[in-house]
Amino acid sequence: MRQFTRSLHVPLDGRNRRLRWGDGAASAVYDPRAVSLRDLRFDSRTEASMSAPNAAPPTQPRNISQSFLAELEAELPTTRRLLERVPADLGAWKPHEKSFSLGHLAQLVARMPGWLTLTMRQSVLDLSAAPSYTLEKTETLLAEFDRNVNEAREVLAKAQDADYMVMWSLKAGERILFTLPRLAVMRQNVNHLIHHRGQLSVYLRLVNVPLPSIYGPTADERW
Repeated sequence: MRQFTRSLHVPLDGRNRRLRWGDGAASAVYDPRAVSLRDLRFDSRTEASMSAPNAAPPTQPRNISQSFLAELEAELPTTRRLLERVPADLGAWKPHEKSFSLGHLAQLVARMPGWLTLTMRQSVLDLSAAPSYTLEKTETLLAEFDRNVNEAREVLAKAQDADYMVMWSLKAGERILFTLPRLAVMRQNVNHLIHHRGQLSVYLRLVNVPLPSIYGPTADERW
């Protein structure tokens, strides 16, 4: 969990403000009473609606967890297809000396569904206690990804809307990096996963691995 987005747009008091954090605590701390569920709710998508032009629109979710689950069911199969194509013998490869290695990035993507579970089960997460990264076989990464996905599904299926309004903090030792409603953190976790999945697709292209369709056709897979 080395990287977290440096800013986040979330409506507050009827306006769209950018929250920034750096060496100290976040420059703005959210009051959950000022944030409505409607402001923070996101649009759900399904894989069918993304891939089939005449597909029926998804059913309107009845609660926040159903929105997250609908989006995850659209995003996670594609994420797994990318992980399946990670060449185990190129784990140490980097596109640049300052970049993550391919194996590190792939393991990060495999672990990130687990962040959803941690966020829902805890109200504070300390990065100083996060596990280190290792170069693993592709089968090991897929097993970790599947385990994390299944746990996240179980936790989300049991969550109530009120659980998402709990204030949640990210720490690095004694330093608080930010405090946000759990809902905003969950939204960020999904965005963060999609971001690193995009990076992984670029890494795979650079080592000549054919890319699966993500949001549209690729040079290797046509619709």
